[in-house]
Amino acid sequence: MASKIVSLHANWLRYMKPNIAFVTGGYSGESVVSYKSAVTIENNIDRDKYNVYTIDITTDGWFCELDKKRIPVDKNDFSVSYNGNIIKFDAVLIGIHGTPGEDGKLQGYFDILSLPYTSCDAATSALTFNKRYTVAVAAFAGIKVAKSVHLFRENPLSPQYILSQLRLPVFVKPNNGGSSIGMSRVATPEDLAPALEKAFTEDDQVLVEEFIKGREFTVGVFKAGKEIIVLPITEVISKKDFFDYEAKYTAGMSTEITPAEIPEVMAEKVRQNAEKVYRLFNCRGIVRMDFIYNPEEEAPYLLEINTVPGQSEASIVPQQVKAFNWTLKAFYAALIDEALSRRNTVR
Repeated sequence: MASKIVSLHANWLRYMKPNIAFVTGGYSGESVVSYKSAVTIENNIDRDKYNVYTIDITTDGWFCELDKKRIPVDKNDFSVSYNGNIIKFDAVLIGIHGTPGEDGKLQGYFDILSLPYTSCDAATSALTFNKRYTVAVAAFAGIKVAKSVHLFRENPLSPQYILSQLRLPVFVKPNNGGSSIGMSRVATPEDLAPALEKAFTEDDQVLVEEFIKGREFTVGVFKAGKEIIVLPITEVISKKDFFDYEAKYTAGMSTEITPAEIPEVMAEKVRQNAEKVYRLFNCRGIVRMDFIYNPEEEAPYLLEINTVPGQSEASIVPQQVKAFNWTLKAFYAALIDEALSRRNTVR
């Protein structure tokens, strides 16, 4: 009898807890990063507070991992049928880097289902995934950005034309995407064409930006309730030409100092710009922004916005959360709770 009561109590507690779908994977090369982030998130999410279901979204299908089985997700209503029960979700924790989790596609799908999620909305996600449109909007609002040229595969521009508009060195990168995949630093004219070709293997659009001299900083910003919180700033010192994929995800390839050892006046300028960007783009959830602080102008330049920043052990946001004297468990709970607070307002 006692064991039956304990079992009934456990089941009651389970039904009382919100069902959270943690989505990982993705359709692009960044899925590798998604799975690395998933390890950290799954190890730190509060399972005493939430019923957590991992959903693997791949080009082969959407699957929920239950009892070491891969159960198909019903895309009609984002539910899972298992052992005669229909599992529906109260909110979604988005952990997919690249498409479809960072470019607004999943967000639009969840909006149709009136299902709240932890990241920026569909419009903001789509806009910030496009690096050129991001810096254009930021510049319009008075935020400093690098001079750039936007290229399309179907309407290519010659290296000679690009170099007539920009000064070397330049950075060449896929316009849509993240984790510095397909990105190159170009210091000589003859290296520009191969860099463009490399970037075009990853995307149909390419952005070429002038190099901004200065120190590189990155900072996470998120909303807890109605409060916007700017995490401690990280200075990034890469052992390579720039902070590329290898430098980001390989131990020892970069030095990341958190919190950054910089004068308070410099730190405050970065924090103010980060909060301004967060408000300007109507961001939600955790967003990481990259800046170059130009010493001659004594001002930060916005490089890009990452609306689903990495969460692996080597990633920057977890370091900043710890420097903020928060646990990752409390941090992920804050993101989920903010999404849950919108359950009755999502349309």
